[in-house]
Amino acid sequence: MKRFSRIFFYLRNQKGKIGLYLVFNLLSIVFSLVSITLLAPFLTLLLNPETPAMARPTWVFSSDGVMAQLKYGLSYLKINYGPLNALAVVCLTIIITILFKNLFLYLSYRMLIPLRNRIMTNFREDLYNKILVLPVSYFTDQRKGDMMSRMSNDMNEIEWCVVGTLEGLIKDPLNIIIVLATLIFLSPKLSLVMLVLLPLAGFILGKVSKRLKRQSGDAQEQQGLLLSILDETLGGLRVVKAFNAEKLMRDRFFGTNNLLNKLRIQMAFKRDLASPMSEFLGIMIFCIILVIGGYMVFTQKGGLTSAAFITYLGVFYNIIQPAKSLSQAFYNMRRGAAAIERIEEVLNAPVTVKEAESPRHLDKFEKNIEFKNVTFKYDDVTILDNINLTIEKGKTVALVGSSGAGKSTLADLVPRFHDATIGELLIDGVNIKEYSLLSVRDQMGIVTQEPILFNDTIAANISLGNPVANIAEIEQAAQVANAHDFIMKKEENYQTNIGDRGSKLSGGERQRLTIARAVLKNPPILILDEATSSLDTESERLVQDAINKMMENRTSIVIAHRLSTIRHADEIIVLQKGKIVERGTHDTLISQNGFYKKLVDMQEVK
Repeated sequence: MKRFSRIFFYLRNQKGKIGLYLVFNLLSIVFSLVSITLLAPFLTLLLNPETPAMARPTWVFSSDGVMAQLKYGLSYLKINYGPLNALAVVCLTIIITILFKNLFLYLSYRMLIPLRNRIMTNFREDLYNKILVLPVSYFTDQRKGDMMSRMSNDMNEIEWCVVGTLEGLIKDPLNIIIVLATLIFLSPKLSLVMLVLLPLAGFILGKVSKRLKRQSGDAQEQQGLLLSILDETLGGLRVVKAFNAEKLMRDRFFGTNNLLNKLRIQMAFKRDLASPMSEFLGIMIFCIILVIGGYMVFTQKGGLTSAAFITYLGVFYNIIQPAKSLSQAFYNMRRGAAAIERIEEVLNAPVTVKEAESPRHLDKFEKNIEFKNVTFKYDDVTILDNINLTIEKGKTVALVGSSGAGKSTLADLVPRFHDATIGELLIDGVNIKEYSLLSVRDQMGIVTQEPILFNDTIAANISLGNPVANIAEIEQAAQVANAHDFIMKKEENYQTNIGDRGSKLSGGERQRLTIARAVLKNPPILILDEATSSLDTESERLVQDAINKMMENRTSIVIAHRLSTIRHADEIIVLQKGKIVERGTHDTLISQNGFYKKLVDMQEVK
C-alpha cells in the first residue's frame, strides 16, 4: 500500500466526506441484509406445514433467538391477516428496505465522485508543477513523447485502475466484514469452514495477478515510445520524405505498436481472468457450504435450523459479488501501481536548482555579472572548466567557439537554468543562489536561435513576459522589433492566431515576435543566441536591426555563430572544450592570429 500513499495524502483533508461515504455504505449494506433475513424465514413458514409460533419467545441474542422472533412476528401476520396479506406486508417491507439501500448507495456515490476527481486534479497539477520547476538539464535525458504519455496515458491508467477502484476498496471490504460477521452469528461452525476456504481462493487469485504490474509498466513505456516516434515523425516529416525514410519510420512505429498490442493482450487475459475465476471459486465454496450445511440440518447436528440455513445461504451469496469485485480491484491496483511508479519518478526527481530558504530580492541590476572559478559538470562530464569572467553593466560580451565548446551552457548559468558545480556566479557582488529565481529571471530577456512561440494570438505571445501590458505597449514593442508592419497585414492584426509553434508565420516573422517579446519585458540583461543564423538575407537585416535597437543601453551576452555580427562587442570570449582560450576585442583577437582569427577566416572563405 506504500505505493498508493500519495493518493491517501490527497485525501487527508476529506475526512468528513470519507466518513459520510462509510456511513452511507454501512446503511446500504444493512438494509440489503434486512431484506434477505426477512424473506428466508417467511418462505420457510409459508411453504412448510410447521406449526406457527403462538406465544412470543424470550429474547436471546443468538441466531436461534433472532429466528424465533422473526418466526413469531411472521406467524402473527399469517394468523391474523392471512397468508396473502402477510406476504404483501413482507414484500412491502422488502421494497422499502431496498429503496433505502439504493438511496444510501446513491448518497455514497455523491460523496465518492468529488473525492475521485479531486485526487486526479491534484495529481495532474502536481505533475505539471514539477515539470515547470525541474531544471532544463532533466529533460535532455527524457523523450517528450514519454513525458506526454505520463501526463495522459499513465494518468488515465491511475484514474481507471486505482482511483476508480477506491469505491470497491472501501465498500467491498466493509460489505465482506459485515456479511462475515452475520454469517458467524448465524452459524459459527459453518463459518469456520468458509474462513478456511476464502483465504485459499485469495491465494490462488494473487498468484495469477503477480506479473500484471510489471507488464503494465512495460506497456506504459512502449506507449511513451510510440508517442515519441509520432512526435518525431510530425516534427520531421519533410526530412523523412526527403530521405525516403518512410519505411524506416513505419517499421519503428509498427514494431513498437505490435509489442504494445502483445503486452496489452497479455494484460487483458490476466485481468479478465480475475472475474470468472473469482466467481468459480466462490460457487465452489458455496457448494461446499451447501453440502456441509445440508448435512448439519438433515442430521440435526451443529444446531442449525432450516430457516437459519436458508438465511445463511442467502447472506453468503451476498459475499460472492463483493469478493469478485475486490479481486478485480486488486488486479487493477497492480496494473495502476506501475503507472503511479512512472509518475512518481518525475514527482520525486531532485530539483537541482533550488530556491534559497530566505531569498533576497534582486530589485535592480546595477554593477556587473561575475563568474568566479566556475566549473560545470553534467553526469561527470566537464562542460565548463574554471571560468573567470566579469560582464560590466551596459557592456556587450560575445561568446564564440566550436560546437560543444560550452557557449550555451555558460549563458544558461546566468538565468539559473543550471547551477555551477564548482565556483560561484555573482550579480552585483552577491551569489546568484541567494536571490529568488523570480527576481533574477525578471531582470533578463532571452532570444533563442530557434523561435519559441505558443499556439495563441500574436498579442498573447508578445505579452508573455508582461501579461498586464496594454495593446499600445505591445504595438510599441513590435515596432522596435520591426514586426508591426507584417502584423498589421494579417487578417486579425494582433489577434491573429499563429498556430502550433508559430507555424503560420515565416522564420523571420517568428524571430521578430520573440524580439518584440523581449523588448516588451524591457529587461536590463539580454541573452541572445544569435537569432539571424538561419534566416534569409532580407529577414536577417530586419532582425539584426531589431536586435541592435534592443541592445542599446543594455547588458548583453551574445552567443555568436556569425562572427560578422559581433565585431563591435566590448569583449569577445573564445571558448574551446569548456575553457576560455582567448579574450579581447575583435581587432585585438585578429592581431593575435590565434583560434578566433581561424574561425573568422573560415567564415570569410565560405
